[in-house]
Amino acid sequence: MMTQTELIKRIYQKSYITGEFLLRSGRISNEYFDKYQFESDPILLGAIAEAFVPLMNFDFDYLAALEMGGIPIATAISLITHKPMVLVRKKSKDYGTRKFAEGPNIKNKTLLIVEDVVTSGGQIIISTNDLRNEGAFISKAICVIDRQSGGTESLNENRIELISLFTMEKLKDSIHQTD
Repeated sequence: MMTQTELIKRIYQKSYITGEFLLRSGRISNEYFDKYQFESDPILLGAIAEAFVPLMNFDFDYLAALEMGGIPIATAISLITHKPMVLVRKKSKDYGTRKFAEGPNIKNKTLLIVEDVVTSGGQIIISTNDLRNEGAFISKAICVIDRQSGGTESLNENRIELISLFTMEKLKDSIHQTD
C-alpha cells in the first residue's frame, strides 16, 4: 500500500501539466491534471481506490460512476469494497435501453457519486438532479482532486457534500515539500 505522500507524488508526477487548457466549466487554466494518466495506470489507480476506502465510512447502496472519468475509479473501488455500481451517462443513449443510468435499479437507493477531478461541480449537479429525478437519494460525492474553484460551494448549495482525496493546494504544497 502506498503512503499518502507517495500517492500525492505519483499523481502529481504522472498527471500535472502546464499550458493553456479549457476546463469543462468554460474557464481557462494554465495548469491541468490529466486524470487519464493516473486512471490508466493500474498501480496508481489501485492505490487511489485503496485510499478512498477509509473515507467512505457511511452507508450507501451503489457507487455512481460519472462518465467518463468516474468509471475507472468506481470500478477499482467496487473491486475492493464489493459495492455494486451504476454507470451514469451525460445523456441517455438513443438506442437499446435508452438509459442514462446503466446497471441496477436506482429507485429508493442511496448513491455515492464518483468523479475524478472537480472544478465547478457542474456535471455532478446535473447528474445528481437526473438521478434524484429517477428516485435515487444522493448526499455525497467523492473525487480524486478538488481544484478548489467553487465546486465544493456549488455542490453544498445542491445538498451534496464533496469528499476529496486531495485538493489542488495540497497536491502542490506536498510536492514542493518533498523536492
